[in-house]
Amino acid sequence: MTVNPPTAAAATSLGDFLRTRRSRLTPEDVALHDYGGRRRVAGLRREEIARLAGVSVEYYTRMEQGRVPNPSEGILDALARALRLTGDGTRHLHQLARPARREAGAAADREGGETQRVRPILRLLLDELRDVPAMVMGRRMDVLALNAAGRALLGDFGASGGPGGGPGGGNIARTTFLDPAARELYADWTGCARENVAYLHLEAGRRPQDPELARLIGELSMRSEEFRRWWAEHPVQDKTSGRKRFRHPVVGELELSYETLRAADDADQALITYTAEPGTPDHDALRVLLAWSASSD
Repeated sequence: MTVNPPTAAAATSLGDFLRTRRSRLTPEDVALHDYGGRRRVAGLRREEIARLAGVSVEYYTRMEQGRVPNPSEGILDALARALRLTGDGTRHLHQLARPARREAGAAADREGGETQRVRPILRLLLDELRDVPAMVMGRRMDVLALNAAGRALLGDFGASGGPGGGPGGGNIARTTFLDPAARELYADWTGCARENVAYLHLEAGRRPQDPELARLIGELSMRSEEFRRWWAEHPVQDKTSGRKRFRHPVVGELELSYETLRAADDADQALITYTAEPGTPDHDALRVLLAWSASSD
């Protein structure tokens, strides 16, 4: 008997996404008068979402059941508005609902199984950023490369042998959930971990046939109760910019800004940098950390 390999599509679905988003809304959120009396389930009813989106209840029900093969972009945009989706959520909805596009991406997913190498220009930039902690993140949140300042701040992400990592290191999500040191390093560990779940959901929508991504999601679901619970909520969020607070074993607490920079012609690799405003205690702590790292080499 032939057993098909797992796919990321098996871990994320249009129905799951629509149901979780519907369950988070109340009539008050969307300015609907509730005529239905006491509600047996949380969130809006199917007929209420259908009314807001301008489609029939039967049509929306078939969408939740995955029985609409190719809904129009107009209907998907109407559903996104009805469900109050963000830009990331709207793009995710389109990716999940358009099987033609997902099939077109299947070949790219198979190519994605090949070892990913850092682009030369990103490697050059990484090496030039001597005083800025930085890394190159690839598909599935694999760490493809990490500069010395990045290792001083973040560790090596299991570069010594964690399965499924890139050639330059391990995997951000795997380290965050399964390495106890990560819970100490990130002052807001829960926030960081939930961001990882949301980003992996986006990846699963973009790469429905990626077996390595499916294996990562399966591993984290088996080994982390928190990942399993948050994955079921179907959050979606791209990795862009923000601030992170650290409790570093060498310099104590510091808060840094991070930026995610992607080349216009290759969204599969991103340069992520961590910086502090000059003249602040966080900047001073970062300088101390880098000096300590240099003296320890």
